Amino acid sequence: MKLFTLFAPFLLFILLASFLGCAIMPQTWPDNERNAENQMVVIQEKIGEGLQTSTLSLDEAQVFLTTLKGIRTDYANLRDRKVYRDEWDSLFVRLDGLEEDIDRAITRTPARVEELRNGDRIIALQRRIDDGRLSRRLPSREEREFQSRLDSIRREYLRMTEDGRYPSNEESADISQRLDLLERDLDRFR
Repeated sequence: MKLFTLFAPFLLFILLASFLGCAIMPQTWPDNERNAENQMVVIQEKIGEGLQTSTLSLDEAQVFLTTLKGIRTDYANLRDRKVYRDEWDSLFVRLDGLEEDIDRAITRTPARVEELRNGDRIIALQRRIDDGRLSRRLPSREEREFQSRLDSIRREYLRMTEDGRYPSNEESADISQRLDLLERDLDRFR
């Protein structure tokens, strides 16, 4: 019995040290690899769906894909290697943050989506006016009138969106109607 009481603390110390050594030492983490791969696939699909439904602009999707590419590079450096758990935890924090950013961008208010569409439409109409001027399809008088109308719409749009403010649904609808009218008038000179 005396021998057991003498070796029991020593045996307990060895068991505790070996347990802590396994937890602290670098090791491979196959479950983390699979979970990270699955999460990256889900993120990739969300970006694709956002582009298809036009809830993500091309620029936003590009930013998200670039961020995902950086995370994939770090994932490749961790995969099949013996590393500390906190390195995987850091990767998952980045993946979770990216997924939250994508979800936030996809679920934005309809006014924000309309704002992006109006902004894109203003750019597209400016290109059409410029193309009409360069190809001489637009007579100079009409070109000046269309440019003046578009400049007025653009100024109003910029006033509504200054300081990161989102226009109300009524304001967005008004801009959209004015763009529709300008677009119809431009269609006569195709």
